[in-house]
Amino acid sequence: MSLVPSVDLKDFTSGDSDRKEKFTKEIGKAFEEIGFVALSGHFLSEELVENLYSEIKQFFNLPQETKDSYEIEGIGGQRGYTSFGKEHAKGRKEGDLKEFWHFGQYVEDNPKLEVEYPENVNVKELPKFNAIGKETYKMLERTAKYVLRALALHLDLEETYFDEYIRNGNSILRPIHYPPITSEPKNAVRAAAHGDINLITLLMGAHGKGLQVMNHKEEWVDAIARPDQLMINVGDMLSRLTNNKLKSTIHQVVNPPKELWGTSRYSIPFFMHPISEMSLNCLENCIDDDNPKGFEDTTAGEFLHERLIELGLIKK
Repeated sequence: MSLVPSVDLKDFTSGDSDRKEKFTKEIGKAFEEIGFVALSGHFLSEELVENLYSEIKQFFNLPQETKDSYEIEGIGGQRGYTSFGKEHAKGRKEGDLKEFWHFGQYVEDNPKLEVEYPENVNVKELPKFNAIGKETYKMLERTAKYVLRALALHLDLEETYFDEYIRNGNSILRPIHYPPITSEPKNAVRAAAHGDINLITLLMGAHGKGLQVMNHKEEWVDAIARPDQLMINVGDMLSRLTNNKLKSTIHQVVNPPKELWGTSRYSIPFFMHPISEMSLNCLENCIDDDNPKGFEDTTAGEFLHERLIELGLIKK
């Protein structure tokens, strides 16, 4: 089973200061040591989760030419459909064995960002698809806000430090389909070893084997959550901001045993991004003689653009 620690967000939101402090210490320790936790007590209902899985399975079962009509050129795959094998891990040429969809931010009270972000893409064949995607996006964004508040306290920052940066942030909800494997893959896996770009990732669907996390001994550990849990990990942006105090852990999705090649796998990560202007310069209180500054100054927008080029989603 999973060696990833479990935490309950209801401890943080309970109004009980002792339980809040307990959650803050637990998630801070986990993110310093392995960079992953399994989280219960989030804001997703069981019904919403079931409805989303139903909708995305219907979408990925549509004819390929229908899905291809939702692949939008020129936006680096930031909205709509991205076809099988198009994305690859940083430093690899082989495309990952997956296809996916992107829901993006629903901007409120900010005309500048409404222009900056691509519009969400409406799937006309599935009348509930977009509404259910939006509701899931909002509940995961709300969950992530409280996780980041706990991390702000752990870092000796104001509890609401991240709030202004994540409101209308460039976050992405990505339903992924790993189709059945029909022939021996040449060097390709469902998702090659990588770190995430963003602040934190909230993953639905880590209920069976496949997701693996690299521990500090450089061993691959199965990361398996209960059906009522989300798997949450630190992304590279948060690692940079904290001068690697919080660890962005390398992870991968491996191919199943040959007897299970005929099965699909679905997972749904929510990538919590800030607004582009957020500084990722290392926090002063994370720099000392034992931990000198390890990263160059940059912004979230600059860092994201650089990584999308490395992933093959934007051409130079």
